[in-house]
Amino acid sequence: MNQNIKDKLAVLPAKPGCYLMKDKYETVIYIGKSKVLKNRVRSYFTGAHDRKTQRLVQEIESFEYIVTSSEIEALILEMNLIKKYDPKYNVMLKDDKSYPYLKITAERHPRLLITRKIKKDRGKYFGPYPNVIAARETKKLLDRLYPLRKCNNPPGRPCLYYHMNQCFACSDKPPTKEEYATIVQSVSSFLQGGFKTIKKDLTEKMYQASEQLNFERAKELRDQIHHIESVMEQQKMTLNDQTDRDIFAYSYDKGWMCIQVFFIRQGKLIERDIAVFPFFDEAEETFISYVGRFYLHQNHPKPKQILVPLGTNVELLKDLLKVDVHTPFRGRKKELVKLAEENARISLREKFSIIERDEERTIVAVEHLGEQLNIETPHRIEAFDNSNIQGTDPVSAMVVFIDGKPAKNEYRKYKIRDVDGPDDYETMREVIRRRYTRVLKDKLPLPDLIIVDGGKGQMSAALDVLENELGLDIPLCGLAKDDRHKTSELLYGFPPHVIDLDRKSNEFYLVQRVQEEVHRFAITFHRQLRGKNVVQSELDNIPGVGQKRRRLLLTHFKTITEIKQASIDEFTKLGIPRDTAENIINHFQTAKTEKQ
Repeated sequence: MNQNIKDKLAVLPAKPGCYLMKDKYETVIYIGKSKVLKNRVRSYFTGAHDRKTQRLVQEIESFEYIVTSSEIEALILEMNLIKKYDPKYNVMLKDDKSYPYLKITAERHPRLLITRKIKKDRGKYFGPYPNVIAARETKKLLDRLYPLRKCNNPPGRPCLYYHMNQCFACSDKPPTKEEYATIVQSVSSFLQGGFKTIKKDLTEKMYQASEQLNFERAKELRDQIHHIESVMEQQKMTLNDQTDRDIFAYSYDKGWMCIQVFFIRQGKLIERDIAVFPFFDEAEETFISYVGRFYLHQNHPKPKQILVPLGTNVELLKDLLKVDVHTPFRGRKKELVKLAEENARISLREKFSIIERDEERTIVAVEHLGEQLNIETPHRIEAFDNSNIQGTDPVSAMVVFIDGKPAKNEYRKYKIRDVDGPDDYETMREVIRRRYTRVLKDKLPLPDLIIVDGGKGQMSAALDVLENELGLDIPLCGLAKDDRHKTSELLYGFPPHVIDLDRKSNEFYLVQRVQEEVHRFAITFHRQLRGKNVVQSELDNIPGVGQKRRRLLLTHFKTITEIKQASIDEFTKLGIPRDTAENIINHFQTAKTEKQ
């Protein structure tokens, strides 16, 4: 803890407000709120924390705070500040998931559309639907039942839907406003739960058509009834009333929280939303912040009622959202809250299981590798590999692994400048020298471990540059391959000796992944460079083809094969003189004849 933080902690007020944690670059990395700023902010810098909270605290170089007059003001301010600064540790509030809705437009000839955005455009919105497939199926059903506009044709120019009795807007005599209002009311009633009445009416009409021996019409009505049953009545988890509700519940453990949201529409559970994230404040306050941002900053429409678990500050959410927030104490509503809580617990256990397996493969493997080498945990590993074919186009590549995972934005490629011929040791000297001279000059982070692809010779060359030229003391090891070009041995120390890694262990899998990744990266770079040089060399010997025309040919034709197959007219269309075009064709024809 630096002195600036100590001084500010001593004068923190015991009032509600928000705090902004900043890193060494003065970037806001976390924003929180509290009923008592003094207690909350101090808690970050005292006592024991789990690994993720330690990582946050280690990055904090300063903080500032804003006092508010109430807890509700602190909550609103927190949400606004998070939206403004987008701090990296407030991950749980960045979800941009949206759900599809059905919309009846407020046009002269209304349409039924699927949309994910709710606008203040006088349109009528229904939903959300579990997914776009459910929304499409419902729309398809309504298109069969009600002839709202499907096309942009003017009256008197019928479309295909008109002939299917699904679009009357383009008929010679389109419906009047009053007739459209009746259709819109029927669609609205259907989507608000009135489909049961419509199903009953269709059933009666089907029997009537059957009695009149109009079997084709009866079959059509029967199919419509089946569609209603399959689309609208497949949900079994229901409440007796038709109130739209969102049910929230949460579970937390080991610094992680899972929040589950059940969407109840027309009394039916149609969808759920899951969020699992690390949190750094009190559990209840984090939950309230999430619910607030869910509606105010993520554009989720507010239902008539929100159900939350026992212990939630209901009045605070009511003041914030201006909607009925309720904690059920009995009955089916309480059961659904309990069900959401159980789902949250299960999701959290699943998350822990995944995290543990991931850490076994990465962080724990890194720690065990450090123990095997008797060095500090090598959080940052940099690995090198050389690639050339008989000394041509020699290159080298470096990859970086941080906590056992590749950091691809830090990979580097090197064209070898000062080595003549296939000299792997001198190539390793050059690339190590160039890499760590730049690291020292630009004050970049030094690795905890360097891995070179190769044995004692490559290790000796790299170590000589590090110690004798650059004065660096960095652990270095080598990776030897077997006759099948697979990772065989990890060499360490001087003189180098084999580190006995269990081939089934995660640490062996880690060094194997490092070796395969750096080899892949080096080979890919070498092939790109060699292919480019081969293409350029084939064009360099053609009279009239200089650097500019060579670039023009490669940009247009992409490959030598396409250039070989091009005609004189194709070349001249690019602005290449006819005599030069003839030179290109003659060059490749001569080369083909010589090969034969």
